[in-house]
Amino acid sequence: MSSRSVTAPAPLLPVPNPRQKAWQEMEYIAFAHFGVNTFTDREWGEGDEDPTIFNPGQLDARQWASVLKEAGIKMLILTAKHHDGFCLFPSRFTEHSIQNSPWRGGKGDVVKEVADACCEAGLKLGLYLSPWDRHEPTYGNSLAYNEYFKNQLGEILTRYGPITEVWFDGACGEGPNGKRQEYDWEGFYATVRRLQPEAVIFGGPDIRWVGNEDGVARETEWSVLPPPEGSEDPQAQWFPAECDVSIRPGWFYHAREDGQIKSLDHLLDVYFKSIGRNSVLLLNIPPDRRGLLHENDARRLIEFREAVEAIFKTDLARRAKGEASQVRGGSAEYAAGRAMDGHPDTYWAVDDGVTSAWLEVDLGKEASFNVARLEEPVSLGQRVQAYRIEAWDGAAWKEINRGTTVGYRKLDRFPTLTARKVRLVIEKSRSGPLIRTFGLYLDPRRKD
Repeated sequence: MSSRSVTAPAPLLPVPNPRQKAWQEMEYIAFAHFGVNTFTDREWGEGDEDPTIFNPGQLDARQWASVLKEAGIKMLILTAKHHDGFCLFPSRFTEHSIQNSPWRGGKGDVVKEVADACCEAGLKLGLYLSPWDRHEPTYGNSLAYNEYFKNQLGEILTRYGPITEVWFDGACGEGPNGKRQEYDWEGFYATVRRLQPEAVIFGGPDIRWVGNEDGVARETEWSVLPPPEGSEDPQAQWFPAECDVSIRPGWFYHAREDGQIKSLDHLLDVYFKSIGRNSVLLLNIPPDRRGLLHENDARRLIEFREAVEAIFKTDLARRAKGEASQVRGGSAEYAAGRAMDGHPDTYWAVDDGVTSAWLEVDLGKEASFNVARLEEPVSLGQRVQAYRIEAWDGAAWKEINRGTTVGYRKLDRFPTLTARKVRLVIEKSRSGPLIRTFGLYLDPRRKD
């Protein structure tokens, strides 16, 4: 094989911008639903709650950050304001906030304490500011409320340092005047871009909701929308999915749910169906009335991290010998082995115009496995449309799994088998397929 340098593959548009790429690389992030609902034992507040009920006497944001860091989580998104309109920060624009609570003598700022704790622990910070506000009298008077909302956005985006994700939902009920609010989304987005230009906007131009609250992406999950039919679509955009789910039945803390934490098997299934389907997992862990992450939640989070680490501890294909049906320009720079070298910036590539190809891995000896990991270098676009994985049984190649899209990461599970040679067959691709990772693992928990 030639060692000469060849022209690198051109990006297949659309591709992620730097904000989107950095967000996807976090993979696993957390939500913290916290506020007056924590003390009223409700999921949605009415907006008429007495601020004096908010008094988490043992609040310790450093405990939150410590647990999340140990769990392998990269960012915490806090509900700075939920639908009830109660603000976890002192706002100049409403009295419905912690400044009228007994907590910290009315001088506290939950958002600041969380921001400081995340910074100390090396976690990124995200903030959720609910557009729907059931307390604010101007809600439903569109011009006035939109100005109010942008003013509060200005507060949370200028006080707490870098914000990595701003989280919006589309909830929109009637205002006290019986009118429905018309949100100035473009104005909201512009405010974020002006004050936190590096932040991604969920529910806006950067990240989309996957469509359910179960933490489950589609089997075919494109980051390119609309889903591509051909090679390039000038109207398409890079619009990746975020999968939100709560570790408990509810989103806010309820003592009755202390024994209803999602099982380890359930969380692992979520992992494979979110991160393992080209999406980011947003797991909600609601602080309790003390202002702490509950012991049961913390224990399960650590078990979850340990179980994931056990699955992916050993990549049986790492640095294995590889062969391919075709290599770009015949160059070692894009050889089959680049998909097994563990380096995030190298990949197996084929010549332009080749849209089907195969990559064969020789593990050196027979090994047992039941999980495959595929990744594309998404900075060059999402390309693969259909693939299959085969194992050599001594006489013929036997299909063990079939899939469609790959994207940032695709994890496939199948019954445990033992083989020495495994082959990835790209059946269809928008352009020359590029594979940066082909890994094989044994999940010790899997029961076939």
